[in-house]
Amino acid sequence: MNTDPIARHQVHVEQEGQSDYMAFLDECGDHSLTKIDRDFPVFVLSLVLLKRAEYLTTILPAINSLKLKYWAHEGVNLHSRDIRKAEGPFAFLQNPARRAQFLTEVSNLMATLPYELFIVGIHKERLCSRYVKAANPYDLALTFVMERVLHCLEQRRQKVLPLIAEARGENEDNQFKATFYDLITRGTDYVTASRIQQCRFPLQFQDKRKNIAGIQLADLCAHPSARHILKPDQPNQAYDVISKHVYRGGYNIRGWKVFP
Repeated sequence: MNTDPIARHQVHVEQEGQSDYMAFLDECGDHSLTKIDRDFPVFVLSLVLLKRAEYLTTILPAINSLKLKYWAHEGVNLHSRDIRKAEGPFAFLQNPARRAQFLTEVSNLMATLPYELFIVGIHKERLCSRYVKAANPYDLALTFVMERVLHCLEQRRQKVLPLIAEARGENEDNQFKATFYDLITRGTDYVTASRIQQCRFPLQFQDKRKNIAGIQLADLCAHPSARHILKPDQPNQAYDVISKHVYRGGYNIRGWKVFP
């Protein structure tokens, strides 16, 4: 038996296919503490958890159906920034009537698709003012997300969860890997390493050009969540829709955390 906690998570592809669930991650904002954008001082990590069977039979067909209604193929990436700015394949959204129609359909899609949402927001200005040696926001966000996801898996007696994240470049991907495997090896302040290692989390990075629907779902959840964290009293219809998908487990565990 392989006792190396890192090696145990690099399981073969066939083992990944045995999982009942899949998880996709994306982020919003940057995690730098040296140059903080005063207009957007948050870093948000978004994870969507979904059942593999529902991804195949419900999520993929619904997303592709929406795309084929507006484009001649399903290869368009539903990227939140491009939608907001009406750029690239979303230039037609400069027409107010078509924009309203499209956003309504996206909103209905996000409301009805079967997924559970885990969001962690790190308020960087508050973090720096409260802690002399503030931890990296990326490290904090990943730790908080994994603690909550682990609770969910334990409740459902799941032992394998493939994690698929959008590739950001070699340096950032390596940073993510280092943080992730350190978490697996050492545990957290609230979860022991032996407890985490009861589950396997095969991790992989996929290029945006592969047009993976699960990553697009995570992306569409990230920015509305960040806006809500920054301005919780401001109307935010997109957040109102996705907030209903936030994980709610036993012992009052929720898939939503803002720190500090």
